[in-house]
Amino acid sequence: MFTVPDLPYDYNGLEPHVDEQTMKIHHDKHHTAYVNNLNAALEGNDTWLKMPVEEVASKISEVPEKIRTAVRNNGGGHANHSLFWSIMCPGGSKISDAFKKNLTETFGSFEKFTEQFTQAGMTRFGSGWAWLVNDSDKLAIMSTANQDSPLMEGKIPLLGCDVWEHAYYLKYQNMRADYMAAWWNVVNWTEVEKRFNPKG
Repeated sequence: MFTVPDLPYDYNGLEPHVDEQTMKIHHDKHHTAYVNNLNAALEGNDTWLKMPVEEVASKISEVPEKIRTAVRNNGGGHANHSLFWSIMCPGGSKISDAFKKNLTETFGSFEKFTEQFTQAGMTRFGSGWAWLVNDSDKLAIMSTANQDSPLMEGKIPLLGCDVWEHAYYLKYQNMRADYMAAWWNVVNWTEVEKRFNPKG
């Protein structure tokens, strides 16, 4: 059975950039619903229930067809949000010179990286995510619809920004750009880099 991970900080820990009420609803209601629905979809499928959710997402094409859509939506939602909570922290964390250099070498500068990442989130029509991923040991930016995960395309998510309206509407209403601009202030770069260099 899958469970919702505890937040690694208080509900108000990301204030003023992400508000307490949004965090409570987002974590306790939305994430919990994904986990409950995932467990229900996989009921009786013990092999899948015992896998880490990231493995389930990466093997989505092997999930029985009759439950695949439910597992894709809710398993993706569980994997995406579990990562999302972990790559944020109160006040953000300083990016290391080494990782900043990696981003600069790939995207031209750190500023160009943030611009391209923000663009990925801003141009995602409707609900979805913007991502920095490890694609065959190369950094890349992508976006996914709904709760699809880069894992479903063989890529490893390092940094993800939730651009579903439920992630920002209470504070920012329809101003997704304002939300994304504020969100950079809470990025936990230490965790992002750890995902890029799991043995580092």
